[in-house]
Amino acid sequence: MKKVRKSYLLIFIVLGVLNSCADTEDTEKTMQRTWSGSDWSEYLGGPDRNHYSILNQIDASNVDQLEVAWQYSTLDTGQIQSNPLIVDGVLYSMTATTEPFALNAATGQEYWRKDTDSLDQFNTSRGLVYWEQGDDRRILYTHGEWLHAVNAATGEDIPSFGNNGRVSLKAGLGETAENKMVLSNTPGTVYGDLIIMPLRVSEGSDAALGHIQAFNIKSGELEWVFHTIPQPGEFGYETWPKNTYKNTQVGGANNWAGMAVDRQRGIVYAPTGSAAYDFYGSNRTGKNLFANTLLALDAETGERIWHYQFVHHDMLDRDPPAPPNLVTVNHKGKKVDAVAQVTKQGFVFLFDRETGKPLFPIEETPVPSSDIPGENTWPTQPFPTKPKPFARHKITEEDISPYAENKEELLDILRKSRLDGPFTPLSTDGTLVYPGLDGGAEWGGAAVDPDGILYVNSSEMAWNIGLGPSASEEELESFSEGQRIYTLNCVACHGADLKGNSASGFPSLVELSNTREKDYVANIIEHGRNMMPAFKNFSEEEMDALLAYIYDEEEETAVSKEPGLGNSSPKVTYSINKFGKFLDSNGFPAIRPPWGTLNAINLNTGEYLWTVPFGTYPELMEKGYPVTGAESYGGPVVTAGGLLFIAGTKDKMFRVYDKNTGEQLWEAKLPAAGFATPSTYEVDGKQYVVIACGGSKLDAEGGDSYVAFALPGSSDGEQDE
Repeated sequence: MKKVRKSYLLIFIVLGVLNSCADTEDTEKTMQRTWSGSDWSEYLGGPDRNHYSILNQIDASNVDQLEVAWQYSTLDTGQIQSNPLIVDGVLYSMTATTEPFALNAATGQEYWRKDTDSLDQFNTSRGLVYWEQGDDRRILYTHGEWLHAVNAATGEDIPSFGNNGRVSLKAGLGETAENKMVLSNTPGTVYGDLIIMPLRVSEGSDAALGHIQAFNIKSGELEWVFHTIPQPGEFGYETWPKNTYKNTQVGGANNWAGMAVDRQRGIVYAPTGSAAYDFYGSNRTGKNLFANTLLALDAETGERIWHYQFVHHDMLDRDPPAPPNLVTVNHKGKKVDAVAQVTKQGFVFLFDRETGKPLFPIEETPVPSSDIPGENTWPTQPFPTKPKPFARHKITEEDISPYAENKEELLDILRKSRLDGPFTPLSTDGTLVYPGLDGGAEWGGAAVDPDGILYVNSSEMAWNIGLGPSASEEELESFSEGQRIYTLNCVACHGADLKGNSASGFPSLVELSNTREKDYVANIIEHGRNMMPAFKNFSEEEMDALLAYIYDEEEETAVSKEPGLGNSSPKVTYSINKFGKFLDSNGFPAIRPPWGTLNAINLNTGEYLWTVPFGTYPELMEKGYPVTGAESYGGPVVTAGGLLFIAGTKDKMFRVYDKNTGEQLWEAKLPAAGFATPSTYEVDGKQYVVIACGGSKLDAEGGDSYVAFALPGSSDGEQDE
C-alpha cells in the first residue's frame, strides 16, 4: 500500500527534559502529548509503557494520610481493566461494557459518556487513546470489531473518521476474517497521525489472522499491514507449512497485549501471541514465526527491523502477556537504550533497542518432547541467563501446600502428571503447567523507574491440563446436533458434563435454565463475555440446537449442512480434556506459598533488589497464617516520590510500597477488587492516584467504580463544592 506521510513536530517531555524535532519544510505542526508531569496522557503512562510518574507530592512521609478524594460509579458492573488517561484536568476511561466517558479529574464529576449499542457489551477494555493536533482533540477506543474516534470535549462521533466515526479492525485481515471474532482489549499505539492496533482473536481452530495494522487517525484509512503469519516470499514463510497464511486451519499470532513505541527512532515494539489452535500444533509444524515474538517494526511503514522469538512452536499459550518496557540501562560501563519484555514463564528478556542484540546471554536449552501423536515439539527453547526467573518452574513433593487438607490426593495428581520445567508439553496423562496459563507476569505488565529498576507482580498458580483425542467421527455422528456442536466448541472450558470450573473462571452450565433466559445466553455465545471468545459463525439452526442441548431440551430443528461454525470448523485431532487450576480441597493453591510476589529487579546488573509476598487470603489471615501472596491482575505504578502503587488482588486492597525496600507503607480497602493498573496525575497542584474497581475475576464480586485518592486539604486554586 502506498504510504503518504507528512513530518510532524513531536514533543517529548521525559523527566522534565524537553526534546523536540521539527521539519522546517512542514507548515503544519502536530503536537502529540507523550509526557507531562501533571498528566497521564498515554496508556501505562507514556509511549515507553513504564508506568512511571515524576510526581512526588505523595511520598513515604505522608502516604499514610491518603484518603478518598472522589468515587465515580459507572452503573454497569463487571471487569473494568482500564488504565485511565488524564489530560488538562480531564479523566478519560472506559466502563465494563466498553463505553468511554470523561470526568473532572479533581472531583469525579461526569462531563460526558458515550452510549454504545448492546450487541458487543461483553468485551473488556484496558483503556483508550488521546490524540491532538491543534484544536483537533480526539479519543480513540474500540467496541467490538470497530475502532471509533470521538471528540474529546463532547464524546460525539467524528464523521470524517472512517464511516461516520468508525473503521473495522478486520480491514487488513483479508476475506477469511469476515465471520470470525476480531476485537481489541488493549489501546492502540500512536506514532504521529497513525494508530497501530492490537487485536484479540479466537485461540481455537476458527481463529482469524493476527496481522498488525496501522490506521490514519484523521481519516481512518488503513495505512500499512504487517503479516504476522508470513505470505510467500516474506521472511519467516518457511517456518510454517505451505499456505498457512490462507487461514484455513491456523490463525492467531496476534499482538493482543499492546505495544511500546520509540518515537525518536520511529520504531514500534510489538509482542505477539500464540498461533491457534494454541494447545496442539500438528497442523503447524515448524518454529511458527512471528508467533510468540517481539517484533521491532518501522512505525511509519510497518517494515520489520528485527525480531526475537520467545517460544518456538508454542503449545502452552506461552505468549508475552504485556507491552514491553523501553528503558535506558548502564551496561558494561555504557548507557544503552534497551527494550525489556516480561513473560508468563517469569523471564525478563533485555535487548538493545536498535539492533535486537540481547544484553544478557540467552541459551537455547533442550526441553521435553511431546508424547502426543502428530505433535512435533521444538527441541530447544530460549532461557535468559539473567535475570533469574521471578516465578518458580518446578514442583516437588515438598512443594505441596502445608495448608492443604487433601495432601495425599494432591501428591497422587503430582506423581501422575508431567512436569519438567516451564516448557513441559501437554500429555494424555495430564501436565502441571507451571507457571500457569496466566503467568508469571500478566497483562498488567511491569513498571520501570529512571534508575533501570523493573517492578513486576507475579502469580504463582499451577494449572492441571490434559490433552486427549477429540471425539471420533463415529462418536460425533451418534451425538445430537447440539451435543456435537458443544463437543467441538465448548467442552474445553465447560467440560463434557457442563459443570465448568468456577475456580478457573469457567461457569457451570448445569441448570442454566433456572437463572438465564435463552436470548441472554445466545447473546453471550455470539458476542463473547469478558475473556470468553465470540462464536459468530453459528447459523440460527445451530444456535437453536446448541441451546437446546445446554438447556436439556429435545432438539426440534434440523440443522442444514451449510457452512456454519458447528459444521465447518476444522477438526483438531487432539483437544483439551482436562482444564483447571491445581487447587486443594478448600480452593486454595495446591503448592506452598508464596502464591503471588512483587519483585524489584535491577536491569543494569540483572540482580534482584527485593522480593515480597503480594496479596492475601483474608480467610487464612483470620486463622493466623502469614501473608501467603495471591494471584493478581493489573500492574504497578512507580513514582519519583519513591512509592509503588498497586491493587490487582481479590482481597480488594490497594497497597503502597517503598520502591527501594519492598516495605508496605499503606493500604486501603476498595469497593471491589481493582484488577487494573492505576494512574497518577496532578490537578491544581494536588496529586491524585486513581484505580478502576470492577472485580469479576477470580470469583471476586463485581463492582462498577473508579476511586481516586489524594492527601487531605484543598489544592491550590481548587474551588469548594
